[in-house]
Amino acid sequence: MALYQFEGQKPKVDEGTFIAESALVIGDVQIGKDVYIGHGVILRGDYGTVVVGEGTAIEEGVIVHARPNDRTIFGNHVTVGHGAMIHNARIKDYAVIGMRATISDYSVVGEWTIIGEMGLVKNNQNVPDGVVAVGIPVKVMGKVDKEQKEFWSYGKKLYVEMAHRYIASGAFTRID
Repeated sequence: MALYQFEGQKPKVDEGTFIAESALVIGDVQIGKDVYIGHGVILRGDYGTVVVGEGTAIEEGVIVHARPNDRTIFGNHVTVGHGAMIHNARIKDYAVIGMRATISDYSVVGEWTIIGEMGLVKNNQNVPDGVVAVGIPVKVMGKVDKEQKEFWSYGKKLYVEMAHRYIASGAFTRID
């Protein structure tokens, strides 16, 4: 794990969590249990605090930061797709953030809300609970249905299992 203390602040990581060796977890970062932090992820808790709820998957290449003396908060069982950027925002339980999406300052993504790939949640935007929102900036396109919840529940379970598999295997073995 690449955990770094910054000005006396140390990351706190709960049990069952996998953090890839190439991820950077810096300063005031609190990570719940059964979390997957993918390769190349950056969680910067140097100015502010980053909180990651249990069962959350932050996939490869995601960048997360917070403003000075502020917070970026992920609820429980959130999925953040590859290459997304989250800055000083709140993502509620079970939300899905699409690949390469940007969630900007002081915005809120609702519970069970899906933000489409490349979507932009702009400063101070509040995306309500249980909707699908896409575009630049995102606009609500409809409600999350039963099939989408089932699909994403399955995906969330896979990432908890992946975290446990990486831990059980001793992460992975480099082959030269």
